[in-house]
Amino acid sequence: MTAMMRPEGERSITRYLKESQVGPTAARIVLGAQLRKLRTAAGITREDAGKAIRGSHAKITRLERGQVGFKRQDLADLLTLYRVLDPDRRAEYTELADQANSPGWWHEYSDVLEDWFELHLGLEEAAALIRTYQVQFLPGLLQTEEYAYAVTRIGYPNAPEAKIDRLVQLRMERQKLLTRPEAPRLWAVVDEAVLRRPFGGTAVMAAQLRHLLEAVEMPNVTLQIAPFSVGANAAAGAPFSILRFAEPELPDKVYLEQLTSALYLDKQESVDQYTAVMDRLCAEADTPQETSAFLTALLGELG
Repeated sequence: MTAMMRPEGERSITRYLKESQVGPTAARIVLGAQLRKLRTAAGITREDAGKAIRGSHAKITRLERGQVGFKRQDLADLLTLYRVLDPDRRAEYTELADQANSPGWWHEYSDVLEDWFELHLGLEEAAALIRTYQVQFLPGLLQTEEYAYAVTRIGYPNAPEAKIDRLVQLRMERQKLLTRPEAPRLWAVVDEAVLRRPFGGTAVMAAQLRHLLEAVEMPNVTLQIAPFSVGANAAAGAPFSILRFAEPELPDKVYLEQLTSALYLDKQESVDQYTAVMDRLCAEADTPQETSAFLTALLGELG
């Protein structure tokens, strides 16, 4: 392949930069995917690529998966190794790397933000569709401030109030995602038990239910309740989210949050398995209309 030839699909870099307002996480993943294509097209192993940037094959893997930022010198050395010599093409990659290395809006919360959750915020920012199943708490994107305070104190029982305040502020800022131009679609399935737990007390839950009734009126929000009657064959048992992106360079990702860490899955067989579970949940859960009626009835029970 000569320096003037472009691999199939590479022109998407220019289109991506010109037409999309993407955050750094998405840009990092796109750049990593492009570099992986260039490396494989040139017939170069990860080990040899690692040596070219004074690193290891593991570093190349992290770069290609979009897990870390790009140093300009490393990028330049890799492009030379992959025989990308045209100045205009190299400039495109450098511009995308600068975008990938820029701080996201959540950077100002770095004093309380866990590293493993930072990646999720970036993916959420870039997603076109967020499907989530929750069995313990309501999705963070749908929580009221008071409800967020109640559940955050459960997760950080020994944290000072200042940290709790910052974490709740972060969650409220995150919710602006749903009302921005070209907002993603949120499709949430919530176990009935979540709504039966009076986090924060009756008044907090009543306000939260009213908030949910308002949220489901948004054109990009779909909420379904999975009642206790939903069979074990549909219930997943653990919360998870599936994020889908408009940009073809970004594969679907499954997000599995744990108490002090998270897993991100993007192998197609894993994504397919979780998608099948989500589809079953949506089929057996209450419809959006039934869910609104359930919320209204539950609100009446709270008085």
